[in-house]
Amino acid sequence: MSWTMAVSDDEHRPTLPPGRSVWLPGRGCTFVRELEGPPGAPTVVLLHGWTATADLNWFPCFEPLARHFRVIALDHRGHGRGLRGSAPFSLEDCADDVAALADELGIDHFTAVGYSMGGPIAQLLWQRHRHLVDGLVLCATGCTFRGRPRERLLFSMVNGASALASTMPIRPITQSALGALAGWQRLRGRRWWGLDEVARHDWPQIIAAGRELGRFDSRAWVHEIDVPTTVIVTDTDDVVPAHRQHALAAAIPDATMVLADGGHDYCTLAAGAFASQLVEACQCTSAPARVLVAA
Repeated sequence: MSWTMAVSDDEHRPTLPPGRSVWLPGRGCTFVRELEGPPGAPTVVLLHGWTATADLNWFPCFEPLARHFRVIALDHRGHGRGLRGSAPFSLEDCADDVAALADELGIDHFTAVGYSMGGPIAQLLWQRHRHLVDGLVLCATGCTFRGRPRERLLFSMVNGASALASTMPIRPITQSALGALAGWQRLRGRRWWGLDEVARHDWPQIIAAGRELGRFDSRAWVHEIDVPTTVIVTDTDDVVPAHRQHALAAAIPDATMVLADGGHDYCTLAAGAFASQLVEACQCTSAPARVLVAA
């Protein structure tokens, strides 16, 4: 391969694979990173979490996955360099965006890999575009995100913020706040590269995405999923409780469950371990059901 994973001296920014804008007819323009993988390799499509981007969520995984798979990663609408539009945010639209991207890239089937909010998008991809999805890997996610009192309070606040976002200039306020934070970090001698990622967000859409995430509930149909599925459970997760991730794995017939010793930020704080487990999880989508315990 001509591309390797590294961290540059420029603001400790990881060296990322090539990316490009892709026009989706009738939908708009989104940003995609693509690695070809070995000749004839199966395809995995990476679906990032809420308030993240493809780069923030998946940067440690691009190169390890590309040793075995063709890798596609996109920014979801409203996130990073994802689709922009005036239509209300919906997770269903995000799933349809991925299907449109697959059509544009000539991909007729793939494994959908979703982290956190990417999990509902992956589930909806299977429900709405079954001919495309030949496997699922669901990480730090669930059938629903609303149940505990703290979650009900959070999503009630998000609903209120979503209404407020339509009347307040949230984007300029956010840009100013990010600029102040960047200036403070430069005084400390280091600037986090992720600031550039989150500065691109369409914040009214981000807030709306949080509202829709709080409304998502696949419990009525998740048991119908009939493709090989691996669920990576982050077992000290304080965002999506582990018992809810276990329930997701139990609801999907013959799902494989991978137990990972980490919280909701496991994909970045334990990047090496997560990348290894993700590669194995993608390879396990055709293996017999079992429970794997991370070392």
